[in-house]
Amino acid sequence: MIAFLDASALIYLIEGAPPFAHRVQTEFRKMYADYPNLTLAVSRLSWLECRIHPMRHQDALTLRAFDDFFNHTDLIWVELTREVVEMATNLRVKHSLRTPDALQASCCLHLGSQHLFLTGDKDYQHVQGLNVRLLT
Repeated sequence: MIAFLDASALIYLIEGAPPFAHRVQTEFRKMYADYPNLTLAVSRLSWLECRIHPMRHQDALTLRAFDDFFNHTDLIWVELTREVVEMATNLRVKHSLRTPDALQASCCLHLGSQHLFLTGDKDYQHVQGLNVRLLT
């Protein structure tokens, strides 16, 4: 099983804003109990989105925490390939998702059916085939 982390899930986890950090930590414990060999996946879009706020506010500690997470060698990176963007375009049209949301959903769907999509955004719940774990 692969857990794809939307930027919101990563921000909740790394920045630790209550009550969301607790929800993410609880969900992680459940997932690892259910799937001991769980692998984590992210997109380059999540990398971009997570780093904006700490860079803008010159928060070197938080930026380092994100960079440490993104530097894990066992992390799966889903790149924004032509196929990912094509699927995102279709998802955007079909579900009226914002472009970043359509890209994230497409990245996750490209992992195959054995995935969990962790997010704080309920708009994803309508995307067919996306196994959403809502963190709000």
